[in-house]
Amino acid sequence: MNTQDTALITGSSGGIGLELAKIHASNGGNLVLVARTIDKLEGLKSELVSKHQVDVTVIQQDLADPNSAQQVFDKTNELGIVVDILINNAGFGGHGRFHERELAADQSMMQVNMVTLTNLTHLYLPGMLERNHGRILNVSSTASFMPGPLQAVYYATKAYVTSLTQAIAEEISDSSVTATTLCPGFVNTGFAEASNLEGVDAMKNAKSAESVARCGYAAMLKGDLVAFNEGGLKFMLNWIIPLLPRKAVLKMSRGIMEKRPA
Repeated sequence: MNTQDTALITGSSGGIGLELAKIHASNGGNLVLVARTIDKLEGLKSELVSKHQVDVTVIQQDLADPNSAQQVFDKTNELGIVVDILINNAGFGGHGRFHERELAADQSMMQVNMVTLTNLTHLYLPGMLERNHGRILNVSSTASFMPGPLQAVYYATKAYVTSLTQAIAEEISDSSVTATTLCPGFVNTGFAEASNLEGVDAMKNAKSAESVARCGYAAMLKGDLVAFNEGGLKFMLNWIIPLLPRKAVLKMSRGIMEKRPA
């Protein structure tokens, strides 16, 4: 990939998306930053332009809007921006028993985590294939490898992302364009607070957003299919979990998500 390639990153106002933006800018790459919070985007733009002298465009967009992907695509076309790297990072979760959660909240989650991600990929991929040049990085989760009691919809959306990305990667394998899915474990971002995961024991071992971003970015450049930021999780999910009885996996998965008394 050319160091001047332009990367569009969703959810780039914080967490993994912000760190990915910093990494790409440090390599001399231009950016399109997409998120809901314009103040944070403008602040990040100023920092990256000043530090790395790259071109940065910000687009304020709520990706829960069903029309958001088309609006982002139209905006980049209007500005004459060619997107060489698409990083679908935006996403959120939510804790609680499925039937007790607000349906609207889970519908928004499905829209952001699956539908908008799919739409953006569908819109930008043809241009990459036409130019025979491009990278796609879809941020998924180790949650995508098993069902998730107490985060049923979130785990299901990430299973979709991991499956979709691998299927697309095979379909375009005769080109120079690649698709990679990043599957981190728990990450130390604002995700826990936004997803009501405070009190979940597993969050105590969360990895830094920067380390996860570096893992995903490197895997994307290499064209890897699936990237894990923790070797232990990779081994467990690939070689242990598939051999266990389904009910045992469900109980283990639920145990990870159970909240402990303060």
